[in-house]
Amino acid sequence: METPKGLYEIIYEMVKKIPKGQVATYGQIARMCGLREHARLVGYALHNLPPNSNVPWHRIINWKGMISLRRHTSGHERQKKLLEREGIVFKNGKIDLSKYGAGGQKKSKATGKT
Repeated sequence: METPKGLYEIIYEMVKKIPKGQVATYGQIARMCGLREHARLVGYALHNLPPNSNVPWHRIINWKGMISLRRHTSGHERQKKLLEREGIVFKNGKIDLSKYGAGGQKKSKATGKT
């Protein structure tokens, strides 16, 4: 396995491919990078983005269609505002992955997760 820094760069490049107005899950990005069961690594990579990065980190959400950052925090509110500016609509705190998901939003039969 590559060093975390090398893997982070792979993850960042994949996140950059998510179109404006669409979202992907941490697990989806992991699979697209060939890191099947390493959704948390995607989260770590995004957490460690350098300041003023051009990676659209806000387009990555959890498998439930929700922002993973704790509610009522500045980070959660910032991510929500960025997504809403791109036209993404929240309903009861969730994003409809069938409508806003960036292609291939299939659930795992074993876990129900995307």
